[in-house]
Amino acid sequence: MREMVKGANVGLAALSENAGSVVVSLAWSSATGDGDADVSVLLLDENGKVRSDADFYFYNNPAAVDGSVQLFDKSPAAAGNEDRIGLDLTAIAPGVERVVVAASRYGGANFGELDDLRLTLSDQAGEPLLAFAIEDAGAESAFIFAELYRRGEEWKFRAVGQGYESGLAGLAVDFGIDIDDDADVTEEALPEAVSHELVEAPDVVRSATVPAQSASPEAEARPARRPRTAKKKITLPRAPKKSLAENDAWRRARLFPASSLRNDRERETRATSVLLSVMAQVPEFGRRLTAAFGAPAGRMETFTEVSLPHGDSPKRPDGVIRVERAGKLWTALVETKTNGNGLNSQQVQAYMDIAARRGYEAVITLSNDVALEGSPLVDVKIDGRRKHKVALWHLSWAEVTHQAQMLIRHEGVGNASHAWLVGELLHYLQHENSGCHGFQNMGPAWVPVRNGIDDETLCQGDSRAVEVVESWERLIRQVCLRLGGELGMKVLPVQRSRRGTDPRVGRAALADRLCEDGRLHAELLVDGTPGILALVADLRTGKLRTSIDIPAPDAGYPLTWVKRLIRQLAESPADLHIETLVNGQGNGPRGTLERLRPEPADLLPKGDAVITGFRLSLFKGMGTTRGTAEKGFIRSVDDAVDHFYSGVVARLERDAAPSRRQPAAARGGE
Repeated sequence: MREMVKGANVGLAALSENAGSVVVSLAWSSATGDGDADVSVLLLDENGKVRSDADFYFYNNPAAVDGSVQLFDKSPAAAGNEDRIGLDLTAIAPGVERVVVAASRYGGANFGELDDLRLTLSDQAGEPLLAFAIEDAGAESAFIFAELYRRGEEWKFRAVGQGYESGLAGLAVDFGIDIDDDADVTEEALPEAVSHELVEAPDVVRSATVPAQSASPEAEARPARRPRTAKKKITLPRAPKKSLAENDAWRRARLFPASSLRNDRERETRATSVLLSVMAQVPEFGRRLTAAFGAPAGRMETFTEVSLPHGDSPKRPDGVIRVERAGKLWTALVETKTNGNGLNSQQVQAYMDIAARRGYEAVITLSNDVALEGSPLVDVKIDGRRKHKVALWHLSWAEVTHQAQMLIRHEGVGNASHAWLVGELLHYLQHENSGCHGFQNMGPAWVPVRNGIDDETLCQGDSRAVEVVESWERLIRQVCLRLGGELGMKVLPVQRSRRGTDPRVGRAALADRLCEDGRLHAELLVDGTPGILALVADLRTGKLRTSIDIPAPDAGYPLTWVKRLIRQLAESPADLHIETLVNGQGNGPRGTLERLRPEPADLLPKGDAVITGFRLSLFKGMGTTRGTAEKGFIRSVDDAVDHFYSGVVARLERDAAPSRRQPAAARGGE
């Protein structure tokens, strides 16, 4: 992998023959765990300007219709989080000369507050081609990481590493999105103004194709030109229409029935066929799942139970995905497992060998397990002597469900039929008999570790503790996927180790901590909330604690603060614990919501102590078994997070100012 310096450039063809489709990864970390930024991509013409607002891609406009640009959800990395962008360079329109990769911060934050800023570019086989580390970021609140540009028939990469103290607004003006000097457009408001409801404020934000100067009398006489907006996307309502059934015993007919499945083989076959068929029929969904694996944007066909020669006996992968673009084919073999069954290393190895011999690009494994960096699900050896490289990728059923939810509940698809198809897929995945429910088992080490903590015989360095920590990490990532899909917002596990740290070293340290205090710790960053959601599973007491620290207001009187907090939590559980955080003194007064409702002043510390914030906590009994049964540990964690978010965090958000990611309906429409 080539390390780039600021200003350096290189031709992609010289680095890989598979550089027609690339994935750009932007990563950073934060000492506080809550540092974040939004990535964006701009397509520029020969004049260095966007052709229209449709050439600006960000969280509210994450994908190009032609598949040339795809912004993926944030994903956890060894330290911090990582944003990935899929670019199919072969699909980019001829009028586009440059592709700018940028990011912006909000709320007064800047890039100097983040650590380990780094860009990585990989080819369609997942092979990292180059990296660019940025070490001189300062007060900039918008930053251009790099650009890809044409030179004849070739695409080249340039490391830029420059930013704007004026934020996203300054970046937008430079690339052709005009903003009136007297318009009150903030960095946070700009993306929504650019992407959707421009018609309500046409004089504030204009595409580069609309001149900024005063209109002539003749022009004023003509109807005002409505800025170009994206085609309306279709989502499914969260609440279904009133049923025409006579009673609840009537079951609605489904395109993909799951109740009749009798064994694991039937579940695997049905799940593979259902998923691949919807991917082929709904381009937005198929592209969403495969672009990160290096697939180009193009016509997709999917197949099941294909027989491929391999030694004395042929092999039958569960599925095959083929994408055609400009006369070239991209092919991936698919191996599927359901109902908690593990992947077979020998089986996957055989598919990797077949793919290498036949010139296929990838093997995709799909199972209930969630992949972790540094902890592979299968042990596969790749022959480095082969010229053709095959990429091995993994999807969990929880990720597939998350992507389906995001698409039809929040972002939308092109037509009603496609929305219905993805809705039927989602119903199938969530059916209790489908076997596609994601991570389901804390593993064989769970019971011995719990027993070792109970009788104080678990010692640091015990490999079983590391296995439990890995299972805990998988569970937390699945919780983030599920909650994020339901809310339509980013939900990510907080990573506090520095970039470059071996994830196995971090897990070993967490395992030693588990042996010492008997607790599993996790933190979740939920976009739009006032703080980080903390989760602690105490294996000694059998209790789960969910909590959030919210900062004290910048102005006003402490008594006003606590009264307002109690009013916000009027409908929260009575056993909610509220604790005052005091500067330099640690914990202050505390009590349950039930006790504090008549006397909010009991939260005020004595003397001149300065209140820095409040900690809200709920305690819940922890499931004991390792699975997802009603009394299982996994179910109890899901329930605890859901109960705390809906009963506490959501109450705090109702009185807060609308966040930049709040749905339009919550803002009273646009």
